[in-house]
Amino acid sequence: MKHRLIITLCAALVAASALSAHADDTFLAEAKAYTAQATKSGQSWGGPTAGPTAQHGKTIVFVSADQRDSGPRGVAEGVKEAAGAMGWTFRLIDGQGSISGRSAAMNQAIALKPDGIVLGSVDAREQASLIHQAVARGIKVVGWHSLPKPGPAPQEGFVTNLATDPLDVAKAAVMYVIAQSNGKAGVVIFTDSTYEIATAKSNAMADLVKKCTGCQLLKIEDTPLSDTATRLPQLTSTMLQRYGAKWTWALTINDMPFDFMSPALQQAGYKGSGPLLGVSAGNGSESAFQRIRNGEYQAATVAEPVSLHGWQAVDELNRAFDGAPVSGYTAPVHLVTATDIAFDGGKMNRYDPDNHYRDVYRRIWGVK
Repeated sequence: MKHRLIITLCAALVAASALSAHADDTFLAEAKAYTAQATKSGQSWGGPTAGPTAQHGKTIVFVSADQRDSGPRGVAEGVKEAAGAMGWTFRLIDGQGSISGRSAAMNQAIALKPDGIVLGSVDAREQASLIHQAVARGIKVVGWHSLPKPGPAPQEGFVTNLATDPLDVAKAAVMYVIAQSNGKAGVVIFTDSTYEIATAKSNAMADLVKKCTGCQLLKIEDTPLSDTATRLPQLTSTMLQRYGAKWTWALTINDMPFDFMSPALQQAGYKGSGPLLGVSAGNGSESAFQRIRNGEYQAATVAEPVSLHGWQAVDELNRAFDGAPVSGYTAPVHLVTATDIAFDGGKMNRYDPDNHYRDVYRRIWGVK
Protein backbone atom coordinates (compact mmCIF):
# COMPACT_ATOMS: atom_id res chain seq x y z
CA MET A 1 0.00 0.00 0.00
CA LYS A 2 2.83 2.39 0.98
CA HIS A 3 4.73 1.45 -2.16
CA ARG A 4 1.69 2.28 -4.32
CA LEU A 5 1.21 5.63 -2.52
CA ILE A 6 4.86 6.58 -3.09
CA ILE A 7 4.55 5.76 -6.80
CA THR A 8 1.37 7.88 -7.02
CA LEU A 9 3.03 10.82 -5.25
CA CYS A 10 6.10 10.62 -7.50
CA ALA A 11 3.92 10.54 -10.59
CA ALA A 12 2.02 13.62 -9.35
CA LEU A 13 5.27 15.45 -8.70
CA VAL A 14 6.59 14.60 -12.18
CA ALA A 15 3.32 15.78 -13.74
CA ALA A 16 3.39 19.02 -11.73
CA SER A 17 7.01 19.60 -12.72
CA ALA A 18 6.17 19.04 -16.39
CA LEU A 19 3.27 21.50 -16.17
CA SER A 20 5.51 24.09 -14.49
CA ALA A 21 8.21 23.65 -17.13
CA HIS A 22 5.60 24.03 -19.88
CA ALA A 23 4.28 27.23 -18.26
CA ASP A 24 7.83 28.61 -18.01
CA ASP A 25 8.50 27.81 -21.67
CA THR A 26 5.22 29.47 -22.68
CA PHE A 27 5.99 32.62 -20.68
CA LEU A 28 9.52 32.80 -22.11
CA ALA A 29 8.14 32.44 -25.64
CA GLU A 30 5.64 35.20 -24.88
CA ALA A 31 8.47 37.43 -23.62
CA LYS A 32 10.48 36.89 -26.78
CA ALA A 33 7.49 37.55 -29.04
CA TYR A 34 6.55 40.73 -27.13
CA THR A 35 10.15 41.98 -27.35
CA ALA A 36 10.22 41.39 -31.11
CA GLN A 37 7.05 43.45 -31.52
CA ALA A 38 8.21 46.25 -29.20
CA THR A 39 11.48 46.73 -31.08
CA LYS A 40 9.86 47.16 -34.50
CA SER A 41 10.75 50.44 -36.21
CA GLY A 42 8.92 52.60 -38.72
CA GLN A 43 5.44 52.19 -37.25
CA SER A 44 2.85 54.20 -39.17
CA TRP A 45 0.98 57.16 -37.68
CA GLY A 46 -1.98 56.04 -35.62
CA GLY A 47 -3.02 59.41 -34.21
CA PRO A 48 -5.58 62.02 -35.28
CA THR A 49 -5.85 63.24 -38.87
CA ALA A 50 -8.57 65.87 -38.29
CA GLY A 51 -9.35 68.51 -35.70
CA PRO A 52 -9.74 72.25 -35.12
CA THR A 53 -7.58 74.71 -37.01
CA ALA A 54 -5.10 76.81 -35.04
CA GLN A 55 -6.60 79.08 -32.38
CA HIS A 56 -4.71 82.36 -32.56
CA GLY A 57 -3.01 84.54 -29.98
CA LYS A 58 -2.61 81.97 -27.22
CA THR A 59 -0.02 81.96 -24.44
CA ILE A 60 1.08 78.69 -22.85
CA VAL A 61 3.46 77.85 -20.00
CA PHE A 62 5.41 74.62 -19.64
CA VAL A 63 5.98 73.74 -15.97
CA SER A 64 8.80 71.21 -15.77
CA ALA A 65 9.32 68.99 -12.73
CA ASP A 66 13.06 69.04 -13.37
CA GLN A 67 14.87 70.15 -16.53
CA ARG A 68 17.79 67.89 -15.65
CA ASP A 69 15.48 64.98 -16.50
CA SER A 70 15.53 64.19 -20.23
CA GLY A 71 11.79 63.37 -20.22
CA PRO A 72 10.25 66.74 -19.34
CA ARG A 73 13.14 68.50 -21.07
CA GLY A 74 12.39 66.70 -24.35
CA VAL A 75 8.65 67.32 -24.09
CA ALA A 76 9.31 71.01 -23.40
CA GLU A 77 11.35 71.23 -26.60
CA GLY A 78 8.48 69.61 -28.54
CA VAL A 79 5.91 71.97 -27.01
CA LYS A 80 8.09 74.99 -27.84
CA GLU A 81 8.51 73.80 -31.44
CA ALA A 82 4.78 73.16 -31.91
CA ALA A 83 3.77 76.41 -30.19
CA GLY A 84 6.08 78.22 -32.64
CA ALA A 85 4.26 76.58 -35.56
CA MET A 86 0.98 77.82 -34.04
CA GLY A 87 2.31 81.34 -33.51
CA TRP A 88 1.68 81.04 -29.76
CA THR A 89 3.71 82.62 -26.96
CA PHE A 90 5.70 80.00 -25.02
CA ARG A 91 7.27 80.20 -21.57
CA LEU A 92 9.13 77.53 -19.58
CA ILE A 93 9.42 77.43 -15.77
CA ASP A 94 11.66 74.83 -14.11
CA GLY A 95 10.58 73.19 -10.84
CA GLN A 96 14.24 72.22 -10.28
CA GLY A 97 13.57 68.78 -8.86
CA SER A 98 11.93 69.64 -5.53
CA ILE A 99 8.35 69.85 -4.23
CA SER A 100 8.83 73.46 -3.16
CA GLY A 101 10.38 74.28 -6.53
CA ARG A 102 7.46 72.74 -8.41
CA SER A 103 4.96 74.60 -6.22
CA ALA A 104 6.80 77.86 -6.87
CA ALA A 105 6.82 77.11 -10.62
CA MET A 106 3.07 76.46 -10.58
CA ASN A 107 2.41 79.71 -8.72
CA GLN A 108 4.52 81.61 -11.25
CA ALA A 109 2.69 79.97 -14.14
CA ILE A 110 -0.74 80.87 -12.74
CA ALA A 111 0.38 84.46 -12.09
CA LEU A 112 1.24 84.82 -15.79
CA LYS A 113 -2.47 84.24 -16.62
CA PRO A 114 -1.79 82.00 -19.62
CA ASP A 115 -4.42 80.30 -21.73
CA GLY A 116 -2.89 76.90 -21.07
CA ILE A 117 -0.35 75.06 -18.92
CA VAL A 118 1.50 71.88 -19.85
CA LEU A 119 2.87 69.93 -16.89
CA GLY A 120 6.08 68.02 -17.53
CA SER A 121 6.27 65.15 -15.00
CA VAL A 122 4.59 67.31 -12.33
CA ASP A 123 2.60 64.88 -10.21
CA ALA A 124 -1.11 65.71 -10.07
CA ARG A 125 -1.50 64.49 -6.50
CA GLU A 126 1.44 66.56 -5.28
CA GLN A 127 0.25 69.80 -6.89
CA ALA A 128 -3.52 69.14 -6.75
CA SER A 129 -4.55 72.42 -5.06
CA LEU A 130 -2.58 74.60 -7.49
CA ILE A 131 -3.83 72.64 -10.51
CA HIS A 132 -7.43 73.18 -9.38
CA GLN A 133 -6.64 76.84 -8.76
CA ALA A 134 -5.38 77.18 -12.34
CA VAL A 135 -8.48 75.47 -13.73
CA ALA A 136 -10.75 77.71 -11.62
CA ARG A 137 -9.15 80.69 -13.35
CA GLY A 138 -10.01 79.30 -16.79
CA ILE A 139 -6.57 77.91 -17.61
CA LYS A 140 -6.56 74.69 -19.62
CA VAL A 141 -4.16 72.07 -18.19
CA VAL A 142 -2.53 69.19 -20.08
CA GLY A 143 -0.24 66.81 -18.18
CA TRP A 144 2.66 64.67 -19.29
CA HIS A 145 3.39 61.81 -16.86
CA SER A 146 1.30 63.62 -14.27
CA LEU A 147 -1.05 60.70 -13.64
CA PRO A 148 -0.62 56.90 -13.64
CA LYS A 149 -2.51 56.52 -16.92
CA PRO A 150 -2.95 58.49 -20.15
CA GLY A 151 -6.30 60.05 -21.03
CA PRO A 152 -8.76 62.70 -19.85
CA ALA A 153 -9.02 63.29 -16.11
CA PRO A 154 -11.69 65.94 -15.46
CA GLN A 155 -11.75 65.14 -11.73
CA GLU A 156 -8.11 66.25 -11.59
CA GLY A 157 -8.83 69.32 -13.71
CA PHE A 158 -6.91 67.92 -16.69
CA VAL A 159 -7.85 68.25 -20.34
CA THR A 160 -5.85 65.04 -20.73
CA ASN A 161 -2.69 63.34 -19.49
CA LEU A 162 -0.13 62.21 -22.06
CA ALA A 163 2.09 59.16 -21.77
CA THR A 164 2.79 55.87 -23.38
CA ASP A 165 0.71 53.53 -21.20
CA PRO A 166 2.98 52.94 -18.17
CA LEU A 167 1.83 49.33 -17.85
CA ASP A 168 2.90 48.68 -21.45
CA VAL A 169 6.20 50.45 -20.76
CA ALA A 170 6.79 48.29 -17.68
CA LYS A 171 5.89 45.14 -19.61
CA ALA A 172 8.29 45.96 -22.46
CA ALA A 173 11.19 46.46 -20.04
CA VAL A 174 10.57 43.25 -18.07
CA MET A 175 9.80 41.06 -21.08
CA TYR A 176 13.10 42.10 -22.63
CA VAL A 177 14.96 41.14 -19.45
CA ILE A 178 13.20 37.77 -19.28
CA ALA A 179 13.88 37.10 -22.97
CA GLN A 180 17.56 38.10 -22.78
CA SER A 181 18.21 36.15 -19.58
CA ASN A 182 16.32 33.10 -20.84
CA GLY A 183 14.09 33.39 -17.79
CA LYS A 184 16.96 33.45 -15.27
CA ALA A 185 17.24 37.13 -14.23
CA GLY A 186 18.16 38.42 -10.78
CA VAL A 187 16.43 41.80 -10.62
CA VAL A 188 16.63 44.97 -8.56
CA ILE A 189 13.98 47.61 -9.38
CA PHE A 190 14.65 51.29 -8.70
CA THR A 191 11.62 53.58 -8.30
CA ASP A 192 10.59 56.92 -6.80
CA SER A 193 7.29 56.90 -4.89
CA THR A 194 7.15 60.70 -5.11
CA TYR A 195 5.58 60.13 -8.53
CA GLU A 196 2.40 58.09 -8.89
CA ILE A 197 3.33 57.04 -12.43
CA ALA A 198 6.69 55.73 -11.18
CA THR A 199 4.96 53.59 -8.56
CA ALA A 200 2.56 52.22 -11.19
CA LYS A 201 5.51 51.22 -13.38
CA SER A 202 7.59 49.62 -10.63
CA ASN A 203 4.60 47.67 -9.25
CA ALA A 204 3.81 46.35 -12.72
CA MET A 205 7.46 45.40 -13.28
CA ALA A 206 7.61 43.58 -9.95
CA ASP A 207 4.44 41.59 -10.72
CA LEU A 208 5.85 40.42 -14.06
CA VAL A 209 9.23 39.46 -12.59
CA LYS A 210 7.37 37.33 -10.03
CA LYS A 211 5.55 35.53 -12.86
CA CYS A 212 8.91 34.33 -14.17
CA THR A 213 9.59 31.32 -11.90
CA GLY A 214 13.27 31.15 -12.85
CA CYS A 215 13.78 34.85 -12.04
CA GLN A 216 14.46 36.47 -8.67
CA LEU A 217 13.12 39.83 -7.53
CA LEU A 218 15.92 40.78 -5.16
CA LYS A 219 14.69 44.21 -4.07
CA ILE A 220 12.54 47.22 -4.93
CA GLU A 221 14.61 50.27 -4.02
CA ASP A 222 12.65 53.49 -3.49
CA THR A 223 14.99 56.46 -3.95
CA PRO A 224 14.19 60.06 -5.01
CA LEU A 225 15.15 60.93 -8.57
CA SER A 226 16.16 64.38 -7.33
CA ASP A 227 18.91 62.73 -5.22
CA THR A 228 20.09 60.32 -7.90
CA ALA A 229 23.54 61.89 -8.30
CA THR A 230 24.35 61.58 -4.60
CA ARG A 231 22.56 58.34 -3.71
CA LEU A 232 22.97 55.99 -6.69
CA PRO A 233 26.75 55.41 -6.57
CA GLN A 234 26.62 54.28 -2.92
CA LEU A 235 23.36 52.35 -3.42
CA THR A 236 24.95 50.47 -6.32
CA SER A 237 27.98 49.55 -4.22
CA THR A 238 25.73 48.40 -1.36
CA MET A 239 23.63 46.22 -3.70
CA LEU A 240 26.74 44.65 -5.22
CA GLN A 241 28.01 43.73 -1.76
CA ARG A 242 24.62 42.36 -0.70
CA TYR A 243 23.65 40.36 -3.79
CA GLY A 244 26.90 39.80 -5.67
CA ALA A 245 26.50 37.53 -8.71
CA LYS A 246 22.77 37.07 -8.03
CA TRP A 247 22.17 40.62 -9.30
CA THR A 248 22.20 40.48 -13.10
CA TRP A 249 19.61 43.09 -14.17
CA ALA A 250 18.68 46.58 -12.93
CA LEU A 251 15.24 47.91 -13.88
CA THR A 252 14.53 51.62 -13.46
CA ILE A 253 11.55 53.90 -14.05
CA ASN A 254 13.63 56.20 -16.29
CA ASP A 255 17.19 56.53 -17.61
CA MET A 256 18.59 58.94 -15.04
CA PRO A 257 19.77 56.33 -12.47
CA PHE A 258 22.11 54.77 -15.05
CA ASP A 259 23.95 58.09 -15.44
CA PHE A 260 25.31 57.50 -11.93
CA MET A 261 25.11 53.71 -11.64
CA SER A 262 27.42 53.05 -14.60
CA PRO A 263 30.55 54.71 -13.07
CA ALA A 264 29.99 52.74 -9.85
CA LEU A 265 29.83 49.47 -11.82
CA GLN A 266 32.97 50.38 -13.71
CA GLN A 267 34.76 51.17 -10.46
CA ALA A 268 33.68 47.79 -9.09
CA GLY A 269 35.35 46.08 -12.04
CA TYR A 270 32.24 45.20 -14.04
CA LYS A 271 32.47 45.30 -17.83
CA GLY A 272 30.02 47.36 -19.86
CA SER A 273 28.77 44.16 -21.51
CA GLY A 274 27.80 42.57 -18.19
CA PRO A 275 27.20 40.42 -16.23
CA LEU A 276 25.06 43.23 -14.71
CA LEU A 277 22.99 45.22 -17.21
CA GLY A 278 20.27 47.84 -16.98
CA VAL A 279 16.94 48.46 -18.70
CA SER A 280 14.94 51.65 -18.29
CA ALA A 281 11.14 51.71 -18.34
CA GLY A 282 10.85 55.19 -19.77
CA ASN A 283 12.26 58.30 -21.42
CA GLY A 284 15.11 57.40 -23.80
CA SER A 285 17.69 60.05 -22.91
CA GLU A 286 20.70 60.99 -25.04
CA SER A 287 23.04 59.41 -22.50
CA ALA A 288 20.95 56.21 -22.55
CA PHE A 289 21.22 56.02 -26.34
CA GLN A 290 24.99 56.46 -26.10
CA ARG A 291 25.28 53.71 -23.48
CA ILE A 292 23.17 51.30 -25.53
CA ARG A 293 25.07 52.09 -28.73
CA ASN A 294 28.45 51.64 -27.02
CA GLY A 295 27.45 48.59 -24.95
CA GLU A 296 28.11 50.32 -21.64
CA TYR A 297 26.00 48.88 -18.80
CA GLN A 298 22.57 49.74 -20.29
CA ALA A 299 21.04 47.23 -22.70
CA ALA A 300 17.71 48.90 -23.50
CA THR A 301 15.32 51.75 -22.84
CA VAL A 302 11.60 51.99 -23.45
CA ALA A 303 12.02 55.30 -25.21
CA GLU A 304 9.08 57.66 -25.23
CA PRO A 305 8.48 59.93 -28.22
CA VAL A 306 8.93 63.11 -26.17
CA SER A 307 8.92 65.48 -29.16
CA LEU A 308 5.74 63.86 -30.46
CA HIS A 309 4.19 64.19 -27.01
CA GLY A 310 5.09 67.89 -27.05
CA TRP A 311 3.27 68.36 -30.37
CA GLN A 312 0.32 66.34 -29.09
CA ALA A 313 0.14 68.50 -25.95
CA VAL A 314 -0.23 71.60 -28.13
CA ASP A 315 -2.86 69.85 -30.27
CA GLU A 316 -4.84 68.83 -27.17
CA LEU A 317 -4.73 72.41 -25.86
CA ASN A 318 -5.86 73.68 -29.27
CA ARG A 319 -8.81 71.28 -29.17
CA ALA A 320 -9.67 72.45 -25.64
CA PHE A 321 -9.52 76.13 -26.67
CA ASP A 322 -11.94 75.32 -29.51
CA GLY A 323 -14.27 73.32 -27.24
CA ALA A 324 -13.52 70.10 -29.15
CA PRO A 325 -13.00 66.71 -27.44
CA VAL A 326 -9.53 65.29 -26.89
CA SER A 327 -7.93 63.24 -29.66
CA GLY A 328 -7.68 60.10 -27.50
CA TYR A 329 -4.33 59.16 -29.03
CA THR A 330 -1.79 57.13 -27.03
CA ALA A 331 1.59 56.48 -28.63
CA PRO A 332 2.51 52.78 -28.84
CA VAL A 333 5.32 51.32 -26.75
CA HIS A 334 8.79 51.20 -28.34
CA LEU A 335 11.86 49.41 -27.00
CA VAL A 336 15.27 50.65 -28.10
CA THR A 337 18.11 48.10 -28.08
CA ALA A 338 21.42 47.79 -29.91
CA THR A 339 19.62 46.09 -32.81
CA ASP A 340 17.17 48.91 -33.62
CA ILE A 341 18.90 52.01 -32.25
CA ALA A 342 19.90 53.33 -35.70
CA PHE A 343 16.25 53.82 -36.71
CA ASP A 344 13.51 56.31 -35.80
CA GLY A 345 15.77 59.22 -34.94
CA GLY A 346 18.39 57.06 -33.24
CA LYS A 347 21.27 58.75 -35.03
CA MET A 348 20.34 61.89 -33.07
CA ASN A 349 20.45 59.93 -29.77
CA ARG A 350 16.70 60.16 -29.24
CA TYR A 351 13.53 58.34 -30.27
CA ASP A 352 11.63 60.41 -32.81
CA PRO A 353 9.17 58.22 -34.76
CA ASP A 354 9.51 58.41 -38.51
CA ASN A 355 5.75 58.70 -39.01
CA HIS A 356 5.58 62.36 -40.18
CA TYR A 357 3.58 63.48 -37.12
CA ARG A 358 4.75 67.10 -37.48
CA ASP A 359 3.34 67.27 -41.03
CA VAL A 360 0.08 65.67 -39.88
CA TYR A 361 -0.41 68.19 -37.07
CA ARG A 362 0.44 71.14 -39.33
CA ARG A 363 -2.20 69.96 -41.81
CA ILE A 364 -4.78 69.64 -39.01
CA TRP A 365 -3.97 73.14 -37.73
CA GLY A 366 -3.79 74.71 -41.18
CA VAL A 367 -0.29 76.13 -40.63
CA LYS A 368 2.98 75.82 -42.55
